[in-house]
Amino acid sequence: MTGVLIVDDHPVVLRGFRCMVEDAGVEMIFEATDLVAGYRTFHRIRPQVSVVDLTFRGSGLSGLTLIRRMRALEPKARILALSMHQDPVIVARALQSGAMGYALKDMPADAFVEAFRTVRAGQCYLPHALATDVALLSARPREAPLAEFSTRELQILALLREGKTYEGIADTLAIGYRTVVGACAAMRRKLGVSSLAELIGVAIAQDDLRS
Repeated sequence: MTGVLIVDDHPVVLRGFRCMVEDAGVEMIFEATDLVAGYRTFHRIRPQVSVVDLTFRGSGLSGLTLIRRMRALEPKARILALSMHQDPVIVARALQSGAMGYALKDMPADAFVEAFRTVRAGQCYLPHALATDVALLSARPREAPLAEFSTRELQILALLREGKTYEGIADTLAIGYRTVVGACAAMRRKLGVSSLAELIGVAIAQDDLRS
């Protein structure tokens, strides 16, 4: 395992984090701007560390799926999740998917380098405030309405927030229309809401579903 892989679909963000990884002393850096290229590059080079954005345009929190696939292929993979999401439910989901650390896109450069170096050394990293929120998550069920949602449901909810129809979500995620309908019904049951409009209202209220 050698080098570092950065997977992000925003060119400016990709360039910025590449510079920070270089500042951390890494010379061999690989980049990917979509999920397929990210997985193929990971499969080919087996990087020492992978930095993976959670949110990709038009596909919600699909970075979680990529992280799971990476860990399935390489159980010892060292993965640093990268995101603007500060919801402890999403942070916990990233860790459950196989990330060893979680870095926020708006954190200072020195904090990102610390996160990167910690994961590179094979240790776990979470910003202190997020670590506390994740630890208290089970004690605050009413403050975490998305806690029982699956990764797929979170992806669909994020796309509902963007205004996509059932058909649009099915096309974006390459899943069946009935799968989307069933997932939305399951989310309504979990939240105790009776209509699609109420479900979309919940999605809009969740600021941490934004990319």
